[in-house]
Amino acid sequence: MFVPCDRGGGSSSSDFNGFTLLVPAVSVGNVGQLATDLVISTLNMTKVGYFYTDCLVPMVGNNPYATAEENSMELSINAEVYSLPSKKLVVLQIRSPFIKNKYRPFCQTLLSWVKSSKCARVVLLSSSHAYQRDDEQLLGTPLRYLLTPDLEKAVGGLMRELNWKEMEKVAAYPGLNDTEKVLHIPGGGITKLLFTESCSKGIQMAVLLKFCSEGDNIPDAFALVNYLNEWLQLIKSEVNTSSQWKIPSSWRLLFGSGLPPALF
Repeated sequence: MFVPCDRGGGSSSSDFNGFTLLVPAVSVGNVGQLATDLVISTLNMTKVGYFYTDCLVPMVGNNPYATAEENSMELSINAEVYSLPSKKLVVLQIRSPFIKNKYRPFCQTLLSWVKSSKCARVVLLSSSHAYQRDDEQLLGTPLRYLLTPDLEKAVGGLMRELNWKEMEKVAAYPGLNDTEKVLHIPGGGITKLLFTESCSKGIQMAVLLKFCSEGDNIPDAFALVNYLNEWLQLIKSEVNTSSQWKIPSSWRLLFGSGLPPALF
């Protein structure tokens, strides 16, 4: 559950009444987590607490958003909360994979926190295996969205104005029964479970996802965060480009630190 930290001052309260909560799914290519990094870094969001849970693999590391030597030695853990009151935005960044069979307890804890903190809505950034798309999903943009019924009433019209494509349902038994359709998000981690739980609990949730493959997923992250920005307008711009987003210092180590210069 949420544990506030001291330096957040008044913002460290667990009452985020009316805020939008942004959460990444630990999914294929870590695209949601990378996109969330861009949001936190660009908006210079303040860390206000931690999300204490036994559902994630424990980890600790240096400050991933360090801007100077003075703050580079600050420690970060597997699930931390950042806030930007001026935009009514709170972000839960997840930095480690889930422990086996812990998906459901995590989703229940997260949605319980959403209700107790009075967040207005949740936006889940996710991804899905590109190679498992059906014929319909191969057409057009690789970006998709989902809305719970409660959020559909509020923003469904806007999504249609933006010409966004809703995530298609696929045949439950391809070749045997093509009329029965189900939501299928391979590689999406907690995405489907968290979305269906939100539907049943009356929580306003949007899922934004990108079809992708494992590899260098930085371009996918930029595509997803630009997609998010079309809707929430976190940064103002007529045209979304990668150069508008501030790359965090930790991204220098995404593919290792390189060969030591002394070798040459």
